[in-house]
Amino acid sequence: MSGCASRDIATRDAPIDADGLSIERAMILANAQQALGTPYRFGGNSADGLDCSGLVEMAYRAAGIRVPRTAHDQFRQLPQVDEARPGDLLFFGSGRKATHVGIYQGDRQMIHAPGRGREVVSVPLDIDYWQNRFLGAAGPAP
Repeated sequence: MSGCASRDIATRDAPIDADGLSIERAMILANAQQALGTPYRFGGNSADGLDCSGLVEMAYRAAGIRVPRTAHDQFRQLPQVDEARPGDLLFFGSGRKATHVGIYQGDRQMIHAPGRGREVVSVPLDIDYWQNRFLGAAGPAP
């Protein structure tokens, strides 16, 4: 059964007294937080509507970082990390196909665009749904 086991979602939050996040990470998080409440729209990557990878593309673009447009291309092409820091990307799916992506917010929370009929929200990572579908994390921001 070990072949069916998911990877642990390892995270590392910056200590409060540290220098903090890079300006790029701060901008990514600020833009993702501004998107909270934005309606889901398949293929959307603007304030009019967002899908999961569109949220990522919009938040990273605002920080001056180009990323691929789809969750699977982001998963395949961006540098993987062992521990997600605030501003990093978390990928979910089955097998080796990423079908969903969110932005790690810190404190074991993720901002994502969940799907049709819903809005961009922040959710806890410590639920079975996410644990069972986790594929990996990427850290394209400095």
